[in-house]
Amino acid sequence: MLRTGRLERVRQVFRTLRFRLAGTFLILLAVVLAIVGYFGTKTLSNILESRGEQSLHEQLGAMKGYIHFDDHGDPYWYWDPTDTEEQAAVGKLRGIFYEANENGDPADGTPNRNDLFNRETVLNELAEMRVTHEPVIRTVTGRDKIQYQIIGSTMVDGERGRTWYIAEGRSVADDHLILRRFRRNFLIFLLIALMACMAVSWYSAGAVLSALQSVEKAAQAITGSNLGLQIAKRGAEDELDRLIDSFNAMSGRLKASFDQIRQFSTDVSHELRTPLTAIQGQLEVALFTATRKEQLQEAIENALQDVERLANLVRALLLLSQSESGQIPMNKSVLDLTDLLYELVDQFQIPAEARRIDLKQTAAGEPVLCEADRTQMERVITNLLANAIKYTPEGGSVQTYVEADGANVRLVVTDTGVGIPRDHLPHIFDRFYRVPDSNPEKGLGLGLSFVAAIVKAHSGEIHVHSEVGQGSRFEVTLPAGQVRTTPEPVLPVQA
Repeated sequence: MLRTGRLERVRQVFRTLRFRLAGTFLILLAVVLAIVGYFGTKTLSNILESRGEQSLHEQLGAMKGYIHFDDHGDPYWYWDPTDTEEQAAVGKLRGIFYEANENGDPADGTPNRNDLFNRETVLNELAEMRVTHEPVIRTVTGRDKIQYQIIGSTMVDGERGRTWYIAEGRSVADDHLILRRFRRNFLIFLLIALMACMAVSWYSAGAVLSALQSVEKAAQAITGSNLGLQIAKRGAEDELDRLIDSFNAMSGRLKASFDQIRQFSTDVSHELRTPLTAIQGQLEVALFTATRKEQLQEAIENALQDVERLANLVRALLLLSQSESGQIPMNKSVLDLTDLLYELVDQFQIPAEARRIDLKQTAAGEPVLCEADRTQMERVITNLLANAIKYTPEGGSVQTYVEADGANVRLVVTDTGVGIPRDHLPHIFDRFYRVPDSNPEKGLGLGLSFVAAIVKAHSGEIHVHSEVGQGSRFEVTLPAGQVRTTPEPVLPVQA
């Protein structure tokens, strides 16, 4: 059981994001270093090979300077035995050398190195040099298991016209030793670098993920009482700080949403309780105190009025919920807002005249077309006109118009009413929000919420500008959609 628990903890470490980040970085580093080591070894090998060939060419040139031909045309070495430097140089050159005639037979005094030189090899190289006129370099392994580089060339006896094969050689054991040391040292460096980078990457990944852990802890700590929990930024302005910003913004939105839901529940409870309490009181009074038919009838009529108010409230809440959730039925068509506004303004003339309010529509001069749902747009205009008339004192005016604005259309309703205080403007589109005033004709506080939801469903925007005592201006902007703004050309009738 204990062993199983340890294995499970090890597996959990392997599954962590920290291990995967550190492991990925380590694997990439190992691959990069392996590639660097491979190409470094190849480069060093090429350098050593090039340097060896250059050294062979220099040895071959020096060798030709010490070889002379006797009266019989045979080659011999000549140097000053009293010159120690020259003697050392000749001794080095005669370490590995070979001389043979054009038939491949070795010259007198040539050491017997059958493992490096033989008649067939000499004849093949002589044939190759007749074609290329260049020395031939080859690598061969001797009987001592050591590799040698051999350079073969020719010398001509000018007096007798005989061609001789001469060759110089060098051991490449030192080059191989250098390569082995390089590989060994690089392998040691690779292991040390990987171990160091493993520790650094593990620490760095942990430090980077600490911000994520703070987000995790904050998410676990969120409850219904602290939905607006915020995480302090690190000040690096990097991806993690942007993640923290997004989390804080999400937390703020959640808090605002839950506060709105909580306030909505409270407001709905209050609004439903008022008519229900009135209905209950009226029915109880009728039940216990009514003695005549007229009293019962009056109680029932009052109860029905409250039931109608309750039904209107439920209907408005249902429509508002559908509009905010995108489930409101939309039947878009090409709509002339000028005609629609004219019809609704005409309908509101009677209540406007009753309050001695000058309600008029500024003519647009031409049709203003857009793709919209006629029923929903009627609700928008009706709510705006009703509010403008309700909150405009007697003798005031309400003006409205529509106009085309490029790819959009604009609907404007302006009044000279009481205005809206500045601190209430950000909340007037919230559900059940009502600006405190002395107007006895208070509504449910859902009209402007419904307007905003309909405008949003049409991908539009609504803005309000208001000053206390000077009036308000509501401006609705909607996309015109795919409507024809210019008449089709009239084709001539062919006879």
